[in-house]
Amino acid sequence: MATVGERAGLVTTAGQVGTETEGSKERGRKRTGMEVPRVFSTEGVSPFDRIEWDFRTAEIKDERGRTIFQQTDCEIPRGWSQLATNVVASKYFYGDVASGNGCPSEGKREYSVRQLIDRVTRTIADWGREDGYFATPEDGERFYDELTSLCVNQCGSFNSPVWFNVGLYHRYGIAGPANNWRWDEETRTVVRATSAYQTPQASACFIQSVNDDMESIMRLAHSEAMLFKFGSGTGTDLSTLRSSQEKLSGGGKPSGPVSFMRVYDAIASVVKSGGKTRRAAKMQTLKCWHPDVLEFIECKTKEEAKAQALIRAGYEANFNGEAYSSVMFQNANLSVRCSDAFLRSAENDQEWTTRAVTTGRPMQTYKAKMLLDKIALGTWLCGDPGIQYEDTIQRWHTCPNTAPINSSNPCSEYMFIDDSACNLSSLNLMKFCREDGSFDAERFRAAVRIFITAQEILVDHASYPTEKIAQNSHRFRPLGLGFANLGSLLMCSGLPYDSDAGRSLAAAITAIMHGQCYLTSAEHAAHVGPFDGFALNREPMLKVMEMHRAAALAIDSSAPADLRAAASAVWAECLEHGRKHGYRNSQVTVLAPTGTIAFMMDCDTTGIEPDIALVKYKQLAGGGMLKIVNRTVPMALQKLGYDEPTIRGILDHIDEHDTIEQAPGLRDEHLPVFDCAFAPPQGGRSIHFRGHLKLMAAVQPFLSGAISKTCNVPHEATVEDIRGAYLEGWKLGLKALAIYRDGSKESQPVSTKDESKEKETPAALAEPAPQIIYQPRRERLPHTRRSVTHKFDIQGHEGYINVGFYPDGRPGELFITMAKEGSTIGGLMDVLGTAISIGLQYGVPLEVFVNKFAHSRFEPAGFTKNPDIPIAKSIADYIFRWMGMAFIP
Repeated sequence: MATVGERAGLVTTAGQVGTETEGSKERGRKRTGMEVPRVFSTEGVSPFDRIEWDFRTAEIKDERGRTIFQQTDCEIPRGWSQLATNVVASKYFYGDVASGNGCPSEGKREYSVRQLIDRVTRTIADWGREDGYFATPEDGERFYDELTSLCVNQCGSFNSPVWFNVGLYHRYGIAGPANNWRWDEETRTVVRATSAYQTPQASACFIQSVNDDMESIMRLAHSEAMLFKFGSGTGTDLSTLRSSQEKLSGGGKPSGPVSFMRVYDAIASVVKSGGKTRRAAKMQTLKCWHPDVLEFIECKTKEEAKAQALIRAGYEANFNGEAYSSVMFQNANLSVRCSDAFLRSAENDQEWTTRAVTTGRPMQTYKAKMLLDKIALGTWLCGDPGIQYEDTIQRWHTCPNTAPINSSNPCSEYMFIDDSACNLSSLNLMKFCREDGSFDAERFRAAVRIFITAQEILVDHASYPTEKIAQNSHRFRPLGLGFANLGSLLMCSGLPYDSDAGRSLAAAITAIMHGQCYLTSAEHAAHVGPFDGFALNREPMLKVMEMHRAAALAIDSSAPADLRAAASAVWAECLEHGRKHGYRNSQVTVLAPTGTIAFMMDCDTTGIEPDIALVKYKQLAGGGMLKIVNRTVPMALQKLGYDEPTIRGILDHIDEHDTIEQAPGLRDEHLPVFDCAFAPPQGGRSIHFRGHLKLMAAVQPFLSGAISKTCNVPHEATVEDIRGAYLEGWKLGLKALAIYRDGSKESQPVSTKDESKEKETPAALAEPAPQIIYQPRRERLPHTRRSVTHKFDIQGHEGYINVGFYPDGRPGELFITMAKEGSTIGGLMDVLGTAISIGLQYGVPLEVFVNKFAHSRFEPAGFTKNPDIPIAKSIADYIFRWMGMAFIP
């Protein structure tokens, strides 16, 4: 089969950089391909044969303990946890469980990680060989072995759409209905895909445009729905839509972008309900100069107030309940695009004038500080909106001569031109940690080279939801390699997350990853040609590369010397090769949240996040839950110089108290190493939110995109704290910042119910209508009745629930006894039980109590010994969730 180069007629020597314009053919280049040495695999031995395998049952239960997924006899690597087993089997194995285990080409369901990884890595390797990416066929086979070894050993993972879709046609012959668009190398144009899986959707992140006309507005709704259907997320900047304060060409008044957000939100909600892989994810941004910016800032806050009013009226409080499903804007993240000028004006308490979308004329003027305060208040109340730092984003833009960056994907890590897509991958940093706790930069660089090559190969073999996205994906080829398990790596190294040394280590690793990605991209450019838009953007892109290199040379000396040297060396090579050959990809790195794939890789921490807590629950292969201490704690203690008896004593203390604070033998100066995102129930230490901001700032200069991370602040944080954090993020050079105040979705200081006498007077004066009065009747239990007693333990707080039954089996009374609590808590529990008992006997359905009190949050809270309720937000939360599982069918 002809390679891409042969089909394009490339004949001259490698390394020649042409002056072709965007979209033209790559000319004057001999295809030589990359050499692939073995680092993670062994010649003549299949990567699958180098590990041991088990057969397990994958099972997932809902909150009430009911099995919602089960697949037996799944073939899983022995070293993978039960959590990884459940995630992979339920999310990524293709086929219907009812069809039985086997080969999908015979109508069966995948059952083995061996099948899953092979269909993806074999497909990518074959595509790469066909397209001339490898120097020899043997290099192509070594690439397959290396990529397979990295995946099966949990060193790295692609984003979910790759596992969903890639290889189904190549390995099993499954075609699927055609919906998308793809690049056709023969005609060098975008054409309709012939089937869903022959050129599969492989990207998780999309940015789409919208124009100020009804056809474009509705077209966006359609393309978003199709993306949600296939499990991807999308973002759009709505600043192109004229404001509600302007005029239509026909003389009418436009409704403004917020009104169309209601349409998009409704579609996302419907597709979410019908989707089988994940909930709809979308980002909507608006620039700070838009006349409707205040309405945009406040829209979600107002809807949150409505939801809280419904919750107080008795509607179910969780996100999927009636309260939140009845209000708008719950399916999107919102961010305001704030310029340097706006933030300076806010800091100096100056005025800020908005301007018309259609004419640019000045519109309404606000106090900039007031607008920033409104953003902070919205964040304080419900987590939205966040901020994207407009000018910082544009300063690091590699293709400004093509178009500006207007928005991002839902999680804010992918930022590029409109109508573009990015396929993501992440590496598990703990897999590159040596036994002595040091980081193996050479193996890490080798893994980066393999994964970024795999992502590059996918670009022209994937399909996209719109013609524009398919075109731009080919022309600019943006990629998003990142990492996970940074929090565990820092702890393992004996470094606090909030420390100069921790930040320097993170910066060095990210700089190495970013530099190696672009070095590999330049290597591919030498063989395959630079991306089509490189010639037009050569000067600004090389300027951004110089900025990255300058940041690498400025990494703090507290970082390990070998990593600083590696970062410096890779960036010197990267620039040298880039100037000579150009780059194959406009972007190469982001830091994604790595949710599902972090579970697949058995990461203790996701993305750039620290650990949530030192003590967590893991599901066992045989069922049940095991309370375990973070696996990196003993490694960190060893690194800090503690002997084995002291380490055992500290681990015993953590196991008993769920905190390392007050552990025997632990020196106070080492406590920060073990700080986590949240304070333990029996401790008081956690990472300050500025520690999160500073670590983000340390790695931001080494990313093409941004960082998906929510900066968690404690419940007692003020609006002023959040406003200050947004200003600090700007000054630190972040591209985006999202903040969530702990418990904000469950507290609502804004009143939505007018209880004034004026509101009540009409009802009081109205003529009473004839009515039938219902007199409630209490149904008491018989003197002798059956009952059941359940013991619980929440973070060491023990108690007993006793439920008495009517003869027909209905619960009719509740007694709650606390074992070791004082008279206050014991008395409150007794009163609660009595009140619930009376309610049940007067006919209040148990479902009402469960919906009202489950998930209520207050201390004591924490881990339990019940595998069906591993974490309780409060005693009331535990009691009513248990009763719901036990007595509601």
